[in-house]
Amino acid sequence: MTQDRRTAAIVGWRHSPFGKLEAPDIEALIAEVAQGALDDAGIGAADVDFVTVGVLNSGFSKQGFEAGLVSAAMPELAHTPAMHVENACATGSAAIYSAMDFIESGRGRIALVIGAEKMTATPTSEVGDILLSACYRKEEGGVENGFASIFGQIASSYFQRYGDKSAELAMIAAKNHVHGLSNPYAHMRKDFGFDFCNTVSDKNPRVAGPLRRTDCSLVSDGAAALVLADAETAATMRRAVAFRARAQVNDFLPLSKRDLTAFEGARRAWAKAKEAAGVTLDDLSLVETHDCFTMAEMIEYEAMGLAKPGEGWKIAREGVTSRGGRLPVNLSGGLKSRGHPIGATGVSQHVMAAMQLTGEAGDMQLQGAELAGVFNMGGAGVANYVSILERLK
Repeated sequence: MTQDRRTAAIVGWRHSPFGKLEAPDIEALIAEVAQGALDDAGIGAADVDFVTVGVLNSGFSKQGFEAGLVSAAMPELAHTPAMHVENACATGSAAIYSAMDFIESGRGRIALVIGAEKMTATPTSEVGDILLSACYRKEEGGVENGFASIFGQIASSYFQRYGDKSAELAMIAAKNHVHGLSNPYAHMRKDFGFDFCNTVSDKNPRVAGPLRRTDCSLVSDGAAALVLADAETAATMRRAVAFRARAQVNDFLPLSKRDLTAFEGARRAWAKAKEAAGVTLDDLSLVETHDCFTMAEMIEYEAMGLAKPGEGWKIAREGVTSRGGRLPVNLSGGLKSRGHPIGATGVSQHVMAAMQLTGEAGDMQLQGAELAGVFNMGGAGVANYVSILERLK
């Protein structure tokens, strides 16, 4: 593929473990990954033209203005333009795309992108309400179990239309936990097995609607960073992963304006990205998708075109997205096993895909990976980002 000289490519990265971390705050998490990403790219702070910092916050910390924390972690970047980016659960991808826009406009050659979130210091009872900031509070703010209740409603609507698919949701959960065993960065490296995930119990209670605890992603701390360079600069680096295509599509925020059983914005984003890249799903080696809940991953199978509407459950049952399946999905363990520190998630997904394409994924590695799809969404399918990645060198 011939790259325009201004097209941005990923040339370095650093990823912290996800989980309940000792790092006390966002500042510490930024410090944990920023310098490491530059070192991995083989550049110094003086080479960086722009910095984006993706953090949701929305109440996780009283400290806002997170872009200002970069200089605290790396004084060498004190006079480098930096910007905080937030777009709900797609904050990480928004930070990446903003940095790409900077490079592709010709304003600079190299950008540092950081995604981070400190969630576990916040009482669990408050986390769900904070995450409701990604919903339309005028209509949806009164739910009992926070953001999980939104996807509980989505799952209930899907089941009413297409039948109870609880077993297939458990298959998705079990699959992602098996994949997560191979990810040294994952929050939950444990094989729970299908039977546990499919059985309501004291250790796996219902959380919202038909969703059980094992259908929900984890509350995690963590950070990930990557370095972007224009194609001309990337060609001089030791390795580079290019964006063959990228697309962003939004959808209505109020659920009352949408079909709860379909992610129309996600479908459009996938269609635009595939068309721009000149590929079909059959061309992809793997996908990292946004499984904040197992119900989300099932609907995303349909949105990306892997299954017809209402038939995403067949993909789970047939093992299509398992390692060794036709299209492995979430070989990193996904949000379900890897964890979901909101601001870090989209950056993490791109790092995981880049590692696969460069043969640097360790025990997660899918042999012969050539093209990877990444889907990151904000809210319940409101902000939708799709990237198609390939190795440039």
